Amino acid sequence: MRAMRGVWRWRRNPLRRRTDRIEAWLALAAALLIVFGAPAAGWLIGRAAHGALLEAVRMQYQQRHLVWATVDRLVSRAPLDPDPETSSQRDAHLRVIARWTALDGSAHTGQLAAPRPVESGERFRIWTDDRGRVMPRPMDVSTAGTHAVLAGLGSAAAVGGLIEGGRRLVVGQLMARRFRRWDAEWERAGQDWGRADAGS
Repeated sequence: MRAMRGVWRWRRNPLRRRTDRIEAWLALAAALLIVFGAPAAGWLIGRAAHGALLEAVRMQYQQRHLVWATVDRLVSRAPLDPDPETSSQRDAHLRVIARWTALDGSAHTGQLAAPRPVESGERFRIWTDDRGRVMPRPMDVSTAGTHAVLAGLGSAAAVGGLIEGGRRLVVGQLMARRFRRWDAEWERAGQDWGRADAGS
């Protein structure tokens, strides 16, 4: 609104300078770009990110499989900790040596993090690839949507910031030019400007 008022105010003002008009039009253009361009850019980037993330979700579910792991033994406990609620002590209860069979039929044994406290012989499910290597859980669709929304919002904010930063840079250049012109005009006015005997 200030930008539009500035354009209107400088329309017929006899004191307006060319830089004043440029600054007012620049502010109006930047405001319109921030209001309409930044959300559009955020929407386009968010949409593209959502498509890419959904494809990643599809690929992860194709390449990762749930298999049963059987606990052979618990990993030896960490050194005694006076606080049983610390993360190192809690994690020690969840580290196990387990065995599992991959989708291709190969047998594997390794150290795993159990999802809950377990004992020898208990089973729990893990995600593996086709060769039986342990993998993180695949991303789900709702997480992909959340990441896409965040990407869109971040992009819109970044575009808005770039537009405002560009506007401020140009306004700074206009102000510097304005000051240089004032300095030149003061120089032309001479050192005795304003004195009673200077004839001005």
